[in-house]
Amino acid sequence: MQTVLFILTGITAGTFSGLLGVGGGIIIVPALVYIFKFSQHAAQGTTLALMVPPIGILGAYVYYRLGYVNVKAAFFICLGFFLGGFLGAKLAGRIPDETLRKLFGAVLMVVALRMILGR
Repeated sequence: MQTVLFILTGITAGTFSGLLGVGGGIIIVPALVYIFKFSQHAAQGTTLALMVPPIGILGAYVYYRLGYVNVKAAFFICLGFFLGGFLGAKLAGRIPDETLRKLFGAVLMVVALRMILGR
């Protein structure tokens, strides 16, 4: 049953990723914490681990064919993301789980408010 729920979580995140460009942080991390009872650290680490294979390649291909992919920007952001993911993971390992969960929630709130208010 848990395997089916993991797959449904992936389908949900993938659908939102293809539709809105969101998935890992907004869908998968909270699902792992609240549905599967992962610690915040385990949820974040698992989400980063599942991004290792080219999971977005089919969605990115569709956007590319429609003319909506800036390859140069994607390459350099990917390079920064690669380095930043390493640094962020090292930092997260030093933060208590409760603090990390609250920080994660605060970041989601700030982003949500900025998107809703258009600022």
